[in-house]
Amino acid sequence: MTAFTLDNPAGIPSSQHKAFSNAAVIPLGDRTLLMLAGQVAWDDDHKIVGGGDLRAQTRRVMDLIVQLLAAHGATLADVVSLRTFLTDISRIREYGDVRGEYFQGLPAPTSTTVEVASLFLPEALIEVEATAVI
Repeated sequence: MTAFTLDNPAGIPSSQHKAFSNAAVIPLGDRTLLMLAGQVAWDDDHKIVGGGDLRAQTRRVMDLIVQLLAAHGATLADVVSLRTFLTDISRIREYGDVRGEYFQGLPAPTSTTVEVASLFLPEALIEVEATAVI
């Protein structure tokens, strides 16, 4: 018996090749741990939105995270941790400014941000994983 469920909610871009699930739902008694796969700024056709604009890419990524959370009955208020991968750490302020818009009025979740040489799509500037407890 599996103690968790892997999920790809309708309307949210996922791997064309079924290489990963967008969410892992793990029951913890009266709470649930929700682990979201890294989200990049892609559209339904798997094309990166925003080109070289990190702010636009960050908005798309955060919108996808909000949609994934909502599909599981959660909100950004339930997020306890973010892991962010940037291809250029010198642009962290751009990311932070947009992220702050989404978490305005909420406690800041734990966070790790690292620079990577590249992401799985060459045009992607950012990837964000989230963990929530609901």
